Amino acid sequence: MSNLAQQQARRQQRVEELCAASIRALSGHPDLHFRGKVLYQGERSLPMHAPHHRIDTAVASFADCRAAADGMALRLMYSDAKLHQTHCPPKPVARLVFELLEQLRVEALVPAQLTGIAANVEDRFMRWSQDFHRSGHTESSSGILIYTVAQMCWSRLNARQVLEETEDFIESTRFSLASSMGTSLSGLRRTRHQQVDFIPHALAIAELVDGIIEAQRAEQGADDDNSSDEDQDAQSSFALLLDFDQDGDDSDGFATARSGASRAYGENQQGYQVYTSAYDREVKATSLIRAAQLEEYRERLDKGISEQGINIQRLARQLAAILATPQRDGWLYGEEEGRIDGRRLAQLVSSPTERRLFYQERQRPVADCVVSILIDCSGSMRHQIEPIAMLADCLIRALDMIGASSELLGFTTNTWNGGKPYKEWMRQGRPPYPGRLNETCHLVFKEANRGWRRSRRDVAALLKGDLFREGVDGEAVDWACNRLLACSEERKILIVISDGSPADSATNLTNDAYYLDNHLKEVLARRERQNEIYILGLGVGLDLSPFYRHCLATDMSQALDSHLFDEIVQLIGHRKRR
Repeated sequence: MSNLAQQQARRQQRVEELCAASIRALSGHPDLHFRGKVLYQGERSLPMHAPHHRIDTAVASFADCRAAADGMALRLMYSDAKLHQTHCPPKPVARLVFELLEQLRVEALVPAQLTGIAANVEDRFMRWSQDFHRSGHTESSSGILIYTVAQMCWSRLNARQVLEETEDFIESTRFSLASSMGTSLSGLRRTRHQQVDFIPHALAIAELVDGIIEAQRAEQGADDDNSSDEDQDAQSSFALLLDFDQDGDDSDGFATARSGASRAYGENQQGYQVYTSAYDREVKATSLIRAAQLEEYRERLDKGISEQGINIQRLARQLAAILATPQRDGWLYGEEEGRIDGRRLAQLVSSPTERRLFYQERQRPVADCVVSILIDCSGSMRHQIEPIAMLADCLIRALDMIGASSELLGFTTNTWNGGKPYKEWMRQGRPPYPGRLNETCHLVFKEANRGWRRSRRDVAALLKGDLFREGVDGEAVDWACNRLLACSEERKILIVISDGSPADSATNLTNDAYYLDNHLKEVLARRERQNEIYILGLGVGLDLSPFYRHCLATDMSQALDSHLFDEIVQLIGHRKRR
C-alpha cells in the first residue's frame, strides 16, 4: 500500500465530510453522511443516478465533488423520491434519460440568491458534456442521440445555449428530433416547478429515446459484420452510463470493504441468531501466554516503539485538547482581580499600594472519558499486528497521561471452520438458518480500571500469533459497547481496528457471505441510535466506510508517524461535527 493510496483515502474522507456538511446545510436534513462513497440519510442509502453527477470522490476534483453535492442537495429539496420512483421506467436507457431529466429539472430551480450553487451545477454539466464528447462516446449512433437529447433538454430548461463546442456537431440530430420531441420539450420548462406535471413530458422523451435506440440495435443486428463493431462501441458507452448499481469500486487507492444484502438474514424472521453460545468464552489474554514469552513480547514492543520515535507527550497534549474539559479545582488566592478576599483587607490599610486582595476559582482540565480499543484478531490481521500493537500501546499510554481510562480488547474464535457448534448442527440434521456456527473468543488485554504501567506487559500479548483465527465482528462490538456502558465515565469512545469484513467460514457456508456483515451493520446502527457511545473504525489497508459512519483508512505497512496519530486524534474529535 503506497503513501499515495493513503493520501487519496484521507483526501476522499475529507472531501466527503465537506460535501456532506454542505448537503446538510442546504437540505436541512441533519442525518446525512457518506458511507462507501454513497450518500446516506440515517441508515437509508440515497444513490445519485444522474449521469453527470456520478463521480468518484477519491480522484475527482473538489469542484466536481462540490457540484455533485449541490446536485444531491437540490434533489432532496425539490424532488419527491417516492413519486419519482413510482414512475421510473424499468428499461435501462429510458431510466437513464428519466433520471437525467429529473436532475436537470431540480438544477433549473436553484433560488436566485444561490448564485454559487447555480454556477457549480452549470459548470459540472458543461464539464460532463465535454468529457462525454471528447471521450468518443458521441461517435456511436446511440451516444450522439443521448448526448443531443441531454443538450436540448438542459438548454430548454435553463433557457441557455447548448455547449458551443458541439453545437454544430449535434445540429443534424437535433433537427431530426425537433418534430417528435417538440411538444414534450416545451412542456419541460413549462412544468419544471411541478414534478407531477413534469413527469409525463420526461417519460415521453425517455421512451422516445429508448424506442429509437431499440430500433437502431435491431437494424444493426440484421446487418452484417462491420456494424457489429459499432454496436460493440455503443454497448460499451452504455455500460459506462447505465451502471445504476455501481458501488464506486476503487482502483489505485484503498479498497472498500465488500458489503451486500444477506438473503438468509432477510428470510429468517428471527434475524441474526446464534446456534449455541455454550462454547463461547471471554478470557484474559495473558492467561494464554507464558510469563517469559510475554516478557519477550514486551521487549520487542518497546524496541519497536523506540525505533519509531513517537512523541507520546505530543500525542497526550492533542488528546487532552479534545477529550479534557475544565473543572473547578479549589481556589487561587493573592490575585490582582477576582472576588475580594475579606481576610486581606487589613493589608490594604497597612499597605495602600497592595493589590493582591482577590481570589479566583482554579480550573484544571479533566478527561472524564473512557476509550476502548477493540482489535479484530482474525487470521489476516496477524501479519499487521506488530504496528497495531505499537499504535494501541501509544494511545493507551497517552490516554493514561491525561487521566482518561482505556481498555484493550480483541475478538477471534476458539477454532477454525466452526468447531463444536458446527458439529452439533451436523448431528442434528442440518436445520435451516442455523445462524452463527462458531465458538467466539473475546479477549481482554487491558481492563479500564488498570493504568498503563500496571498493564504494559499485558498489552504485549497482542503479539501472540496463534490467537488469530476468524472474526464475528457484530457480537464483538456489542460486547465491547456493553463493557463501556458499565464504566462510570461520562464520555465513551470505541475504536474498532480491522482489516476486513466479518468472516467465519462455517457461518458463511451455512448462511451466506453477508450474514455476519448484515449483523455488524445492524449492531452499529442500533448503537448509533442509542447515541451513548461514539464508535469509529480504523481500517488497516481498507476503507471501512460501508460499516462505520466515522472511519479512517490507514497504511500500517508504513512507519507510525505523527501524521497518522494526528489523523486519529482528528477522527476522535470529529464527533461534534457530524
